[in-house]
Amino acid sequence: MTFSIVARSDDGRLHGVAVASKFLAVGALVPAAEAEVGALATQARANLAYRPQGLAFLRTGLAAGDVLAGLVAADPERAQRQIGTVDAAGAGATYTGAECHDWAGGQAGAGWAVQGNILAGPEVVDEMRDAWLAGAGRRFPDRLLDALRAGDLAGGDRRGRQSAALLVVGRGGGYGGGSDVVVDLRVDDHPDPVTELARLLEVHRMLFERPDPETLLDLSGELADEVSRLLAGLGYPEEEGAGLDARLAAWAGVENLEERLAPARIDPVVLSALRARF
Repeated sequence: MTFSIVARSDDGRLHGVAVASKFLAVGALVPAAEAEVGALATQARANLAYRPQGLAFLRTGLAAGDVLAGLVAADPERAQRQIGTVDAAGAGATYTGAECHDWAGGQAGAGWAVQGNILAGPEVVDEMRDAWLAGAGRRFPDRLLDALRAGDLAGGDRRGRQSAALLVVGRGGGYGGGSDVVVDLRVDDHPDPVTELARLLEVHRMLFERPDPETLLDLSGELADEVSRLLAGLGYPEEEGAGLDARLAAWAGVENLEERLAPARIDPVVLSALRARF
């Protein structure tokens, strides 16, 4: 019922899962990941206990293949299960039970595992693999999404489309640095969920990524005057004791752009949003 990719970034800092299915809210069931530990996807007749059990195995340093062997060995319904995992060292492994609905199968390599069931055919997995391998150098969430999109375009789940999800973890990479969850996006019920997931990733990037220091603009001269005028027009006027940085921070907090703030400078993304709101 599902196709997915589980992977580790080339630098070893990030692990993630991208998944799509003709199934409601696939992101609530299939993916699991822990920073600097590994990631896995449990699907077909998904055994949700595989998620905490698999992460516990990965946490002990077990290799990906041994993790899968341990999970399915104790499962009397293993013939109906499908699972993929990547460990902390980047080894990938995948398992497809003999009773999973056709077409079902998977492939794995260094840093990745791709698998699916009830697929249009083996070309779905082939295209996902090729897209992942061709994406070296791409940003990790985009590379995962590229592989998912390739599988979708190759026919994906032969029953149709309904949901998709993207989960990426990395130590201290989450909102405000207080979480390891870099991206956790879900499309639960949509006629084109992979495309919608790509749109949500762009919104997520705009709101929650930190700015590139090389692109920051000095808040001085004519630009400072423009920003001050725009803020005043949006209800953040000049007041005694409230400098431009404070006014901009007040507006950005309401707009969920606080992660993109920098003292005495402005991110072009923030500037563009400010102009658009005005």
